[in-house]
Amino acid sequence: MPECSNHQFICPTRLVRLSTMSLAISDVTRLAQLAQLELSDHDAEKMLDKLNGIFALVEQMKTIDTNGIEPLNHPIAAFQQDLSLRLRDDVVTEQNRRDDYQEAAPATQDGLYLVPKVIE
Repeated sequence: MPECSNHQFICPTRLVRLSTMSLAISDVTRLAQLAQLELSDHDAEKMLDKLNGIFALVEQMKTIDTNGIEPLNHPIAAFQQDLSLRLRDDVVTEQNRRDDYQEAAPATQDGLYLVPKVIE
């Protein structure tokens, strides 16, 4: 039997998870800085716990075998088979006013807003 490697996979006897993603407090403070949020040290610690909890949940969900399960178009469809989504017809109801909206922008090019680089 081959040995378990450093990748996540299902072994015949156990689940091997060696590459769990988690954040450090420096990651949380950097994210807060990029989002221009002020976080106290106490709030950053609480946020770190919550974010790492989300990552742990995602890792746990990755272990579930979803082969053969059809995706749902709505979560309620799992319980109510005759669900019909009430969607409006996809038709244009307003005129294109992009040029009007972009007049106030500091910089545009080819119909796009130009913004300063914020991620290094």
